[in-house]
Amino acid sequence: MATIDLNRVASFVRVVEAGSFTAAARQLRVPVSSVSRALANLEGELGVRLLHRTTRKLSLTDAGEHFFRRMQAVVAETEDATRAVLGFATDPRGSVRITAPVNLGEHQLPRIIANIVRRHPAISIELRLTSSVVDLVAEGVDLAIRFGILADSSLVTRKVAQSELGIFAAPAYLERSPRLRGPADLPQHACLSYATRDGRLPWRLSGPQGEATVSVSGPIVCNDMVFLREAAQAGLGLALLPVEITGAELKARRLVRVLPRYSVAGGGMFLVWPSQRLVPARVVAVREMLAAELSQLYG
Repeated sequence: MATIDLNRVASFVRVVEAGSFTAAARQLRVPVSSVSRALANLEGELGVRLLHRTTRKLSLTDAGEHFFRRMQAVVAETEDATRAVLGFATDPRGSVRITAPVNLGEHQLPRIIANIVRRHPAISIELRLTSSVVDLVAEGVDLAIRFGILADSSLVTRKVAQSELGIFAAPAYLERSPRLRGPADLPQHACLSYATRDGRLPWRLSGPQGEATVSVSGPIVCNDMVFLREAAQAGLGLALLPVEITGAELKARRLVRVLPRYSVAGGGMFLVWPSQRLVPARVVAVREMLAAELSQLYG
C-alpha cells in the first residue's frame, strides 16, 4: 500500500475547492509553483492523473473525483485536529495539577488560586496539599511549591521568595511571663521548637546587634510548623514560625510578634516543574501568576 504525503493531499483538495492553482496558492500563502509541484508529486505517488489541466480551467478525472470526495473530509478533520492541538499550546485551558505545603494552602494560596481562576476561566486547578515531597513525573503533577534547599534533580526550579521566621506568642502567654527585652532573655521562656534529625536546635537570630545564637528549651518539640503555631496560640510558649503562616493570627490578635527586629532566614520558596521542551499554555499561565503573586507576598 502506497504512503502518500498529506501536505500534497491538502494542496490537491485546496486546488479543487479554490478552482485554480493561483487561488489555492494565495490561500496557502505559497508560490503557485509549489502547489503545482505538490500536485504533480501526488499524482506520481498514486500513479494516476487527478486533474485535467487546460489554460482556462481545471476539471477532475474520474479517479480525481473519487479521491477528492474521500480526502476532502480527511483534510478537514486533520485541519480541525491541528487547530485544536495548537489551541492547547497557545490558549490557556484545561486542568493544571499543583502540589503545595499544607501550611501555605491554609492562608494566601486560596486567594491566589481564586485570582488565577478568575483571570483564566478556562483553566481548572487540582490542588494537592501535603507535607510530603511528591514525585511530579510519576504522579502527573504540573507544578509544585516547595521550601528549603532543593536536591539536584531533573526538575526545573525558580526561586520566587525567601522565607523569614520570627518569634510569636499569644498575648495571654506574654502577660504571665517574664519581660522579653532581647535574645538573652529567651532561656527564661518556654520555647516551642521545630524538631530536626538532630533534635532541638538553638535559635540563630539576626538583628541590629548582628547574629545571636540562643539555646532554648520548652515543653514541646514538633516537626510541624502548623502544630507549633496552634500551640503558641494556646499560650504554651514562644514559637519560631514562618511569617507567611501567621497573617490571620496576627490580624485577629491571637498571636503577636515579639522581638520583631530579630528573625531567622528560612529556606527559599521555589516553583518546581518537570523538565520538558513544550510546556502547555495552561501550565505557563498558572506558573507565571503563581510566581508573580508569591513574589509580591513573600519576596
